[in-house]
Formats: sequence, C-alpha cells, structure tokens
Amino acid sequence: MSDASELAGQAFPPTGVDDTVPHSARWWNYLQGGKHWYPVDREAAEAFIEQVPELGDLAMSSREFLWRTVRWAAGEAGIRQFLDLGAGLPAEPNVHELAQRQDPSARVVYLDNDAMVTLQRHAYLTCTPEGATAYLDADMRDTARVLREAGRTLDFDQPLALIFSDVLGHINNDNQALTLVRQLVDSVAPGSYLILSHSAPSPRLSAAAAAYAETGGIPYRLRPIDQIAQFFDGLEMIDPGLVPMPEWRPDATTRPTREDVGYGAVARIP
Repeated sequence: MSDASELAGQAFPPTGVDDTVPHSARWWNYLQGGKHWYPVDREAAEAFIEQVPELGDLAMSSREFLWRTVRWAAGEAGIRQFLDLGAGLPAEPNVHELAQRQDPSARVVYLDNDAMVTLQRHAYLTCTPEGATAYLDADMRDTARVLREAGRTLDFDQPLALIFSDVLGHINNDNQALTLVRQLVDSVAPGSYLILSHSAPSPRLSAAAAAYAETGGIPYRLRPIDQIAQFFDGLEMIDPGLVPMPEWRPDATTRPTREDVGYGAVARIP
C-alpha cells in the first residue's frame, strides 16, 4: 500500500491534526479501505487486528453493507435523497457517488461532529452538476437542528433514506438511541427507508470495546440482535430482514465474516 500521506492527498497533515497519535476515525477508515489515515493509524489498526481478528471483517462488512443497501435504495426503491448520520471519514465509493450513478440528480447530506471528519468534508462535496451534496457539522442527537439544516438540501415532504451505518453504538444509553431513531423516522415522508447496521457482542469484541473505553476513546456500545431489532419497530422490513451484514443481499464481492459480529437491515417507513 502507498505511503499514507500520499493516500491522504497531501504531503503534510492539515492544521489541527496530530499524525503522531492514532485517531479512531482514521484507523477505522484504514480498515475500511479508505485513504484518510497516517502510518500511526495503520500501526494501531494492525495491532488491534492481531488481538481481535474479526475487527477487520466487521469494518469491511459494515462498509459493504452500506454500498449494497444504497445501491438497492437508489435503484430498486427509487430513492433520490439520502441523509447519512455519523458518516465518518470518506471511503470511496461514497453514498453520493453510488446514488448519483443511478440518478445524477440525487441529493445527499452527510452529518458528523468529529473534527477529523469535518477537516476532510471536501471529499463529500464533489458531485454531479444535476445533484447536490452537503456536509453538516452537528451532533445527530440534536434532531431539531439536523432536520432544519438538512432541509436546506433535502425535501422532507418527499421520501428519503435515513442511514445509520454502525454509528448508534456511540450512544451508550439505549433509550436515547431508540428515541433518536424514532424522532427522525417520524419526521420523514411515508415511503422513506431506514438503513441501519450495528455491531454486536462477541467475546473478543466485547473485551476490546471495554479496553478501548478505558483509554479515553469514545466508548462503543455493542448491542445484541434483539436490541438492534427494536430500532425497526413498526416499520416494514425489506427481505431478508435483520441478518448478519454479509447476508443482506450479498453479491459476488461480499466477503464472509469469521463470526456474526454485526447485523443490518433495511425497512420501509409507512
């Protein structure tokens, strides 16, 4: 693999970025095949994989699930608007690229409140002349602001897709996470879709999550499948329902995981 500074598209890190200390968003980006990382992040990621081999599987399963579900929503379901909550660092192809391949007029809003993601937001803002993309630096829990500012690009009177790609684990409180999803689901037009994936406990992943939280990093709450299913209450599940991420309409490029480390589903909002 090329030198990380070359992959990041710059000879030096941007102002405010410390490339001597691993950053969780950057090493997750490395695991997902992105280019927004530095050697220290690669080293941290590889060390983590030695302890938790399924972590690399989880990262790519999450990204591949996002790709397949966006293609499905933009193609089969005819969705032309997407709100990607907790988007993380860009890893091509991004949501707007996939959606605009189906329809150049597709509109996408990315949301995150991580400083590193905000610094790289330019990668989310290039799009087709007919379409639109926007980046919102905000906490997804501030739903009033999310709806107000995303509404400058998206038409909430028309169907759209809400995307929560492995991000709800950053909300430790179960009721708060459920309330967030419900508030946004209740705010979109009938015929919209919820695309949601979430990591689940396993012996090594649970131990790794606990150890990571002790370092001062943002804790990640792993939830079992019965809790993940609650996010879809009252919605119309799209076949095959809530399944391990690689089992949601796999294609020729889908990679199997060593074990069920995460689940995902798509549901129609009636």
